[in-house]
Amino acid sequence: MSIVLVTGGAGYIGSHVCKALAASSHLPVTCDNLSGGKAEAVRWGPLEQGDIADTGWLASMFERHRPDAVMHLAAHADVSASVSDPSPCYATNVGGTLAVVDAARRYGNCPIVFSSTCAIYGNAPGLPVTEDTQTAPVSPYGATKLIGEHALQHYRVAYGLRSVVLRYFNAAGADPDGEAGERHATTTLAIPKAIRAALGIGPTFLLFGTDYSTPDGSAVRDYIHVVDIADAHLRALDRLLSGGDNLTLNLGGGRGISVLEMLKAVETVTGRRVPVEPQPRRAGDPSALYANVDRAAELLGWTPRSSDIRTIIASSAAWIEKTSD
Repeated sequence: MSIVLVTGGAGYIGSHVCKALAASSHLPVTCDNLSGGKAEAVRWGPLEQGDIADTGWLASMFERHRPDAVMHLAAHADVSASVSDPSPCYATNVGGTLAVVDAARRYGNCPIVFSSTCAIYGNAPGLPVTEDTQTAPVSPYGATKLIGEHALQHYRVAYGLRSVVLRYFNAAGADPDGEAGERHATTTLAIPKAIRAALGIGPTFLLFGTDYSTPDGSAVRDYIHVVDIADAHLRALDRLLSGGDNLTLNLGGGRGISVLEMLKAVETVTGRRVPVEPQPRRAGDPSALYANVDRAAELLGWTPRSSDIRTIIASSAAWIEKTSD
């Protein structure tokens, strides 16, 4: 059994990753300050509550658990909030990430699977986006994640610290067994917001931008099921534990879907109309972004098996109906 420190393991994606680790006979040790995650989401291994920016606490985690690898998912991930108030984003995504990377280096060059984002691409010059597409983030969130990627590249050269960088596109959906999902009534994720609006348990869906240079005027995104993200983490971990070297990979469904198309799919799956209120574009939002995932297929044997948009929505709707008061 491998011991894996999972920063942010009490969060939405982190909890699915922890479940996948446990199902594959690894022990996930969740390190989370619970500022966004929930203690009840930690079901597949111990919870260590603390802040990754606290270097003394972080060192004690490595001393006590002696992990074989780290999965670093802890982050401030709200793009809009990072524009209006970038300080917390930089503190966690840069300061916290450097603390984790330095701790991993000090404790035997413990390999790292790093949670990055498609936001590093900004307004990509061509679609679909490949890992070789120029990085030009348009939000502090994207910029801070790119700093983390650069740090890992430099640490590989200077110290031999190995890592796999996973650039998520739009995570969505919920555990098909109903054991994990997005728990926030105030979620920033588009699909659960749309479902909650359709079911009458959330506010009207705010459609940010109707004048993009896309076929229907709404932004185009790439939605990937969270269980596919978890599967990629396991494959990345296997690569690192078997001595594999650094990789940077896109994780997406591999198809662009406009926000209006997503809303129509929510209506089809739920049988309910989504009330919509058009709004101006938000700062930091690109018009269209979707992935080429061929490299992950070639190098990890990974494909997005559960990322059909209706499958994503159905799993998310089932979770919301199960957990809503």
